[in-house]
Amino acid sequence: MLDPLLLRSFVAIVDTGSFTRAGERVHLTQSTISQQMRRLETQLGCTLLDRQGGRVTATAQGETLLDTARRILNLLAQAEQQVAEASQQLCLGVPEDFAAGAMTRALARFARDYPQVRLEVMSGLSHDLWQRFAAGELDLALVKQRRGQGQPRAVWPEPIGWVDSRDWPAAGRDPLPLVAFPSAGLYRDEMTAALDARGVRWRIAYVSASLASLQGAVSAGIGVSLLPQRLLQEGQVNLSHWPALAPIELALHVSAERGEPLARLAEALTMLCDEVMGSS
Repeated sequence: MLDPLLLRSFVAIVDTGSFTRAGERVHLTQSTISQQMRRLETQLGCTLLDRQGGRVTATAQGETLLDTARRILNLLAQAEQQVAEASQQLCLGVPEDFAAGAMTRALARFARDYPQVRLEVMSGLSHDLWQRFAAGELDLALVKQRRGQGQPRAVWPEPIGWVDSRDWPAAGRDPLPLVAFPSAGLYRDEMTAALDARGVRWRIAYVSASLASLQGAVSAGIGVSLLPQRLLQEGQVNLSHWPALAPIELALHVSAERGEPLARLAEALTMLCDEVMGSS
């Protein structure tokens, strides 16, 4: 069986007409190139190169091998590219409220355009997603954050508001029961700081990392929460007379470019957020 490394050196010699320049092309010394050609000629039992004169040329047997060698090397290069494309993976982190619906449709369109790319999508608390992005574990991260964090590719304002149950309001209870994300979750610090500023006694009545779980707890009357205004559900009321809070922002962070698929995915997510949040 012919060794592709020997074929590569052979093609380089014929293309450059020199053992020295061929060695520079394939990053081998002249002596190593010479040894490789002796091995190849011994294996095939013929002389492949004419070393007479100032330029090295292929013999008649060498010309016969040259075309085959080029085709073999091209096939190997194609195989390497196909394997690399098939193993390409992009890791995306998104908040729970973006993990389904419109997000899934946007990712499906991307998957049709780039079938060779494997998508790994993680949903969770923005604090955790940001830490994983900063550690290089995510290629893209769509996170809720306070303004000024990192260098996002794009940002959108996310107005938040006080939310209570329509049928079993908790707003008049003392201490005020709160439905909240875990301590690392966004909104929780804003919520408790605003209540402390008003002198309102409060207690944490329900904690969950799941937005859907918090929504259900509010609707069921377990407590009041601070949530994105765009996510107000039937069975909930917005406590608009309560003190307004500055909006946080939804930010798209993208790692250093790793090719066209990552750039196209970032564009798709930007278009999605423009649609859902409104262009900033």
